[in-house]
Amino acid sequence: MNRILFLALAALTIGTAQAQKNSIAIQHVEPMNWWVGMHNPNLQLLVHAKGIAECRPQIDYTGVTISSTTLTDNENYIFLNLNIAHDAKPGKFDIRFMKDGKQVTVVNYELKAREANSANRESFTSDDAIYLLMPDRFANANPANDDMPNLIEKADRKADYGRHGGDLQGVMEHIDYIKNLGMTALWMTPVLENNMPQSSYHGYAITDYYAVDARLGSLDEYKQLSDKLHQNGMKLIMDMVFNHCGTNHWWMKDLPCKDWIFQWNGNPMRSSYRLSTVADTHCSQFDLRQATEGWFDSSMADMNLGNELVKNYFIQNSIWWVETVGLDGIRQDTYPYPEKNAMREWNLRVREEYPNFNIVGEAWISEASKLAYWQKDANNKDGYNSELPTIMDFPLMEAIYRAFNEQPSWDDGIIRLYNSLANDYLYADPMHIMVMGENHDAGRLLTKLNGNVNSLKMATAFLATVRGIAQWYVGTEVLMEGDAVQHAYIRRDFAGGWQGDKENNFTARKGAAADMYDYTSRLFNYRKQSDALRHGELLHFLPVNEVYVYFRYTDKECVMVVMNNSDAEQKLDTPRYAEKLAQYTNGKDIISGQSVDINNITIKAKTALVVELK
Repeated sequence: MNRILFLALAALTIGTAQAQKNSIAIQHVEPMNWWVGMHNPNLQLLVHAKGIAECRPQIDYTGVTISSTTLTDNENYIFLNLNIAHDAKPGKFDIRFMKDGKQVTVVNYELKAREANSANRESFTSDDAIYLLMPDRFANANPANDDMPNLIEKADRKADYGRHGGDLQGVMEHIDYIKNLGMTALWMTPVLENNMPQSSYHGYAITDYYAVDARLGSLDEYKQLSDKLHQNGMKLIMDMVFNHCGTNHWWMKDLPCKDWIFQWNGNPMRSSYRLSTVADTHCSQFDLRQATEGWFDSSMADMNLGNELVKNYFIQNSIWWVETVGLDGIRQDTYPYPEKNAMREWNLRVREEYPNFNIVGEAWISEASKLAYWQKDANNKDGYNSELPTIMDFPLMEAIYRAFNEQPSWDDGIIRLYNSLANDYLYADPMHIMVMGENHDAGRLLTKLNGNVNSLKMATAFLATVRGIAQWYVGTEVLMEGDAVQHAYIRRDFAGGWQGDKENNFTARKGAAADMYDYTSRLFNYRKQSDALRHGELLHFLPVNEVYVYFRYTDKECVMVVMNNSDAEQKLDTPRYAEKLAQYTNGKDIISGQSVDINNITIKAKTALVVELK
């Protein structure tokens, strides 16, 4: 009897040891969940575990089948290509990994039900004015998350390029401030984990594409922010980065395959940043590769979206965030750098799931002829259609800087604005262009305008009334300044966002800052309810004596904008504008609320007049 018990125990010990020998510890499964009822039934799972490529996966769940598996040159990865039937039900199931006829590990996976009407969500349009902020520099509502044990860099508000502690809770607590300014949507620089040793407060060196940076908050807080914006009739736009990842990303220690990122002869090459190479029919392949395959920064590894696995990874990642958080739009960083056909497919795949969805791409190109290449349905000689609905108007941004700074001449001064808008014939859809006077990378607008608040007000009136989708950078409404010589200068903390701040621009604005906030608020709140400014046609007249006049109009509404960029008060030659003015008898100044005699308009030097015509 004792011998039988001994043999049984020995067999159990050997079996346990064998099981331990064959067991595999799963390190990553991405995406970590998915949804039933998606238009595209295919899902590709990245599974990362030591030696996982030697295993055979099995699934026993009604409506879910493994159509194929993809192996790479790294035995620690397997990509599972699943088919999810349209009648599959929400639920959890096991993905069993077998080796030599035995189960060596298992993944419990979940298919969720989509939110009601998820596919038909509305997105941002020319109806919107978008407020751009950097969460680390906006407001610190929860000092307890300033430092997190598993994240390398700790908070140091005195460090120009350090983390200052702003968080998602701080943004949530000041939604009213943004809404009252007249903004209808929020774009934050990336909120995903940037577990880098230093200088990653901006969010563009992502080290986990499925995790919110814990120093900003949690995934639940991100969802709460989205919900609170929606409750306030506002939209959430997520900043995404496909071109590069942080060099501390978990996969950098064990790349899924050799060509997951770009390396030239095993070493990274720095990008030339020359985006004209992409559309240039005479460009050398060397120059094209250096621009698009070179690393954006030594701490940011360049992703190879020409690899089908990488492309699918990022397409699915963006859809995962739309569903998980309830996004209303995407801003894509450094848009022209990734492989352009992969980016085209990304746009199509996203709109396959969300037909009304809008995406804006950052193509920092200063010439309209080259920028126009990147907008959907552009008439490109090479036949390329980016399928990108919205681009950013960098040529107009630079025209604003020059218009209000230059000594007037034939081509200088406020004629810059006219000439920039005269290039609209190059664009497939001028109303799907984002207009801005600055952003988190360019110098602050007030500094660009040499501290001249009158010029800033004229630029603000222009941005609130010109065609397209308006974007506003945090703090300009309270006269924040900063030169782009160092990024830290244009990314300073918002006064009042930290306990103990001597000033509070959220609730206790004073003097010129209070006046500028009120001016901005009046313009953008008027824009909210003006069909002419949000949807109307544009008719403009050549500037005379530095006075620029244009009209935004629909069949039922018309707004007249007059900007006097000269140093002297001027009286308008109103018969010159009879094409529009002849239809109206009077008007109202939307800033002062006073009536305007449209047949007798005198405008002060260095001011703008926005008139609702009656």
